[in-house]
Amino acid sequence: MKLKEILANIDVKNEYSDKEVINVTSDSRLVEEGFLYVCIKGASFDGHSVAEKMLEKGAAAVVCERDLGLENQIIVDDTRAVYSPICANFFGNPANSLKLIGLTGTNGKTTTTFIIKQILENLGKKVGLIGTVQNMVGSEIYPAHYTTPDPYELQSLFRKMVDAGCEYCVMEVSSQALAQGRVAGIHFELAAFTNLTQDHLDYHKTWENYFGSKRILFENCDIAITNIDDKNGLRIVEGLPCKVKTYSVDNNNSDFTARNVCFSSDGVKYELVTDRIGRVQCPIPGRFSVYNSLCAVSVAIALGFDFEDVLRAVAKCSGVKGRIEVVPTETDYTVIIDYAHSPDGLENIISSLREISKGRIVTLFGCGGDRDRTKRPLMGEIAARLSDFCVVTSDNPRSEKPADIINDILEGMKNTKTPYKVIENRKEAIEWALENARENDIILLAGKGHETYQILNDGTIHFDEREVVSEYFNK
Repeated sequence: MKLKEILANIDVKNEYSDKEVINVTSDSRLVEEGFLYVCIKGASFDGHSVAEKMLEKGAAAVVCERDLGLENQIIVDDTRAVYSPICANFFGNPANSLKLIGLTGTNGKTTTTFIIKQILENLGKKVGLIGTVQNMVGSEIYPAHYTTPDPYELQSLFRKMVDAGCEYCVMEVSSQALAQGRVAGIHFELAAFTNLTQDHLDYHKTWENYFGSKRILFENCDIAITNIDDKNGLRIVEGLPCKVKTYSVDNNNSDFTARNVCFSSDGVKYELVTDRIGRVQCPIPGRFSVYNSLCAVSVAIALGFDFEDVLRAVAKCSGVKGRIEVVPTETDYTVIIDYAHSPDGLENIISSLREISKGRIVTLFGCGGDRDRTKRPLMGEIAARLSDFCVVTSDNPRSEKPADIINDILEGMKNTKTPYKVIENRKEAIEWALENARENDIILLAGKGHETYQILNDGTIHFDEREVVSEYFNK
């Protein structure tokens, strides 16, 4: 592809020679002869520092934010901002041929995107999905390294979807991706907001930065679907030109309202009240399944699908790996794996299980290292207050000592009477919880969810909680 095609509609500050480009990257380790290298300044590495070396390796040109005195330089105002449209141009702007649905919020994104995908597929559409657990092109599965991929991988996935005949793409859009411009230049037919609670402050530093990043999504959509039971639900779309539709369980003034909610171990049921009334049955248990399914149904109806068809479609949906996932065991107690790793997420899952439990709720959890320390005692307090017993263990400690993280968690449990046990090794902690389970207990393994690894100080190891449970019973 010619350089001028790749730089189409990008404001370039200098003259340059057109030439053939075989690929695009912002990763200096991947540069080969004929590549276009985009210099991006990150937290610990500035791509500008190796621009000259990239040309020596054979790069066709480098995109930079200042005059580096190099022959084949392309100067722009903001390399991070132009990287996404550069990648889009390189792959032929595939997003223009897709109807994009973006979801953002602290909790509920993954399950809701899966429900939306299944609803649309049950309505006869071919759908792509991009998110935390996995990326999908129709039924084909691709590994997910980030909730929202970097611009090159994202545009590559869009290209695969278009080539495979997908009409829709449903994607989780993280606050970090929005802040880093990974979806810059991408327009969404519809964007949805789930909720906003404390998370990722290790990256964003302040609540306003976190909120502001989320709001970017709604600056680039035609229709916004927002949860007005969350105090930020209206604020996140305030003053924006998009068409706004609201959903709620508690507010009768919303456009889509869930009333007369019924909970059971095999799902939730409620009346959906909009300009007409219908009965929703979602086969995924838990209070937040009401919000997740309500958001998904609201999205489908707002996209123009028939009301009754949507209700029939959601009733056929299934669960999501790592989200209230029941692990098969031949026991008189239940083992559930859930990704809850924030204070709000942990409170939601335990509260939801409380509504269906017949015995104790035993919560096994930890907190990630090198992440927001302030949420550790909060999670300790929540787990102790809502559970009957807690097992405090390690999550992904990364470079921190697991014992230090656990001590932070225990600070929040000091004033509670709930019994707990500390077992630093997560595998041993799970085995202890299973060994000491009682009839009708729910053993909640919280924090890892879909993950099949554990990040330790000396590297990443394979760790799948389903396998740990299976191995325990095989013994």
